[in-house]
Amino acid sequence: MGKSKLRQFRLGKSDTVQPVETTAGWRDRFLVYLRTECHLAANSISAYDRDLEHFATWLGKRNLSQLTIQDLTDYLSWLKEQELAASSISRHVVSLRMFFKFLQLESAVVDNPADLLTSPKIWQRVPFVLSISQIDRFLEAPEPGDPMWRRDRAILELMYATGCRVSEICDLATSNVHLHERFCLAEGKGSKQRVVPLGDRAVESINSYVNDERPLLVDRNADSEPPWLILSRTGQRLRREAIWELVKRYAKRVGITEEATPHTLRHSFATHLLAGGADLRLIQEMLGHASIQTTQIYTQVQTGKLKRIHQEFHPRA
Repeated sequence: MGKSKLRQFRLGKSDTVQPVETTAGWRDRFLVYLRTECHLAANSISAYDRDLEHFATWLGKRNLSQLTIQDLTDYLSWLKEQELAASSISRHVVSLRMFFKFLQLESAVVDNPADLLTSPKIWQRVPFVLSISQIDRFLEAPEPGDPMWRRDRAILELMYATGCRVSEICDLATSNVHLHERFCLAEGKGSKQRVVPLGDRAVESINSYVNDERPLLVDRNADSEPPWLILSRTGQRLRREAIWELVKRYAKRVGITEEATPHTLRHSFATHLLAGGADLRLIQEMLGHASIQTTQIYTQVQTGKLKRIHQEFHPRA
């Protein structure tokens, strides 16, 4: 079968492709492509970049245009040896497919062996969820006397009240927080905005932070008011890593021994809503999930709880 005219034009009627850039060069161009042509969010681009950093480490001096499906399968085995979870390896597969599709468009490779990769089977794990009593202790963990305790309490209340991702909390603009109307606009994946209600405790904590602490964090030498609601001690946008650190610190303080992360509050938000009778579709909308199947994992949490109750109390369990 002959090559298409476009393929012949791009390849110069040659059966092989001579790469014109290093792997690092193609990686940089790919990231530009994701930003300018695919219009992906900054966090998505960062995720692709991290995945390709792993790939570049494994690749070494190998030639991109000569890789086979067996080579890429060996790469997945290497990722497993690095003790990456099945979900992380599956994400790497998606990144590889996208990267090689780009290389194919740019005529850096003729074929796309990544299209033949299969993702490892992912067992859906029931997410770790805090009980109501644990939530109460956790949200009150920041105490007067702690540095920026009002800010930290506002962060924890916001995450549990809205189910927002940690990146959405970091990016939340003051202009998108409407305390009188009791809602905020969260900007999720793909820059999609969604309305999320705010409860009494969250509004109270945010008000306390905004009135009594945030003005002290604003850099007085700045030309303009920082747009973000949550600020660092230098008046800048708070890093995601900083929120991870404070979540772990306060979880340890109140005796939560399980692995607590910012996502734990998101899981708890969804699970408690479902347990209270909220419609799964509404929970999907508040979480910003594109598919209802992603939200359905929280029904497994309820099933798991029922099984534990049955085993504990049923005489023939």
